[in-house]
Amino acid sequence: MNEKIREKLKFLPDKPGTYQMLDKSGKIIYVGKAKNLKKRVSSYFVGAHDDKTTRLVKDIDDLTFIITKTEKEAFLLELAQIKKHLPKYNIKLTSDSTYPYIEVTVERHPIIRITRDVKGKKGNIFGPYPNAFYASETVKLLDTIFPFRKCSKFPKKVCLYYHIKQCLGPCEFEVTEDTYKELIKKVRSFLSGNTKDFIDDYTNKMNYHSNRLEFEKAKEYKDIITAINKTTEQQQVMFNDFLDRDIVNFVTYDNYISINILFMRNGKLLFSKSKIFSYYGVVEDVLLTYLAQFYEQNPLPKELILPYGYSYELFPEILGNIIFTPQRGRKVRLLEIALENASSHMNNNLNVFLNKEKKTIGALTELENILDIDSIKRIDIFDNSHTSGQNLVSAMVVFNNGLPDKKEYRKYKIKTTNTADDYQMMKEVIYRRYFSMLMEDLTKPDLIIVDGGLIQLRAAKLVLSELKIEIPVIGLRKNERHKTEAIINTNELEIDLDKHGNLYSLLYKMQEEVHRFAISFQRNVASKSIYGSILDTIPKVGQATKNKLLKKYKTLENIRNAPREELKALKINEEAIDNIYLSLKQIQEK
Repeated sequence: MNEKIREKLKFLPDKPGTYQMLDKSGKIIYVGKAKNLKKRVSSYFVGAHDDKTTRLVKDIDDLTFIITKTEKEAFLLELAQIKKHLPKYNIKLTSDSTYPYIEVTVERHPIIRITRDVKGKKGNIFGPYPNAFYASETVKLLDTIFPFRKCSKFPKKVCLYYHIKQCLGPCEFEVTEDTYKELIKKVRSFLSGNTKDFIDDYTNKMNYHSNRLEFEKAKEYKDIITAINKTTEQQQVMFNDFLDRDIVNFVTYDNYISINILFMRNGKLLFSKSKIFSYYGVVEDVLLTYLAQFYEQNPLPKELILPYGYSYELFPEILGNIIFTPQRGRKVRLLEIALENASSHMNNNLNVFLNKEKKTIGALTELENILDIDSIKRIDIFDNSHTSGQNLVSAMVVFNNGLPDKKEYRKYKIKTTNTADDYQMMKEVIYRRYFSMLMEDLTKPDLIIVDGGLIQLRAAKLVLSELKIEIPVIGLRKNERHKTEAIINTNELEIDLDKHGNLYSLLYKMQEEVHRFAISFQRNVASKSIYGSILDTIPKVGQATKNKLLKKYKTLENIRNAPREELKALKINEEAIDNIYLSLKQIQEK
């Protein structure tokens, strides 16, 4: 413990608040909350700790704190700070679980669809479902049974779905709101397990067509019956009150926790989900933080059942008055099941989690040591791509704490050169990105990696120097087999990589991701260029029409197969549509 921290500990108040641990570079590496700041923060610097906490304390060079009026305010502030700063030692705590739900949309003519965005929505939301496939299969079944509209845009006349009785045809016929209300009521009943009437009806139809030797039609109804049984076979009623419940239990080992959630909807146990992560501090605080993050993305149930014997004083203030800690009865058995699941997940997956942690946080620590950088959290990685000197593009991917941050990815079309000049291409993209960073106050990375050797590295260094920006930048040298062998550091010295090490695995993952992203973008640009050239030859198809077609359909085949009504909806005149169909048909025949 340095003198700076020792002095600050003396003045910590006996009040609630959040505390922020900083490393030598001034970056926040851990955020916590406390009912009593003085007691909680001081505990890090006295007594013996496990290896992980010892490593955290070793990295702490300074600390700050914010006093709040209540522990609840401290908790909410802690959540906000974790989201904003993504601290190195908090990142594994963040919940990444969103589940698919089925929604009957709230509009004049509703549709049935899968959604993961359910926060704040009320009414016609069903689920969660364990995965997208299960939800998709259920939607297909519902679309077969219930005649909601299927088209995203209304055609002028009814389509096939109307004729096979899978749509009410609101594009051509009046459908009342009461009709939709009755349909939604039936969907709700169906998904609650009341399927006997449907099965009886389809069984009668199957037998009818079978007796008439219409075996294909009979098989259609048999398949529907099979799908209904498959959808409901695992849903057993456990509570006749038909409440939505989540049952949560956990196990800990060293500084790792495995949490299991059993999802019960309408009194039926649907599925369970487990997650492992590392943690610091009091287990109840960690559990509350995880659940608060989880229920930011997923709807709260009517009951949240937690194991007896822990302090849940703050839970109702954050999650509402839904907390139950049973000591006997069937709910205790559910907690035992959740505990068994959590224990099994810990036993079977802890090594996998530890390996992943070594390949992210551990590899970043190794990179910090090699490059003599105090802290590396965000890395920007660049790669150029082209096809035989044409369609020049570049791409940037971002890794935060060793994990891809896809919302930060960026694509660039090269503008300053028409030749595949790696030096000029890298100069352009680095200039565009970091000039924008200065002008728009974008997040500054801790390290820049150019997927290339000395040429690309020098291009990046020159631009950063001209912009007067100090960011370490390195290149990655490949051998004659195009396999990465060494880091070229900012001083242009080569550092060989151990191909079996965690750092090599992380850098290889980054290279593959930026290469994939750049190639995907380049192919898209190239295909549009080819398709655009073909469209340029079609009479009556101008630039505006070409842009509309490429934006909506992406490929010539999609344009060729597009219904005339769709093309009319894009405000393309009849003559141009005729020319499009004729020209693309001729190309297909060739």
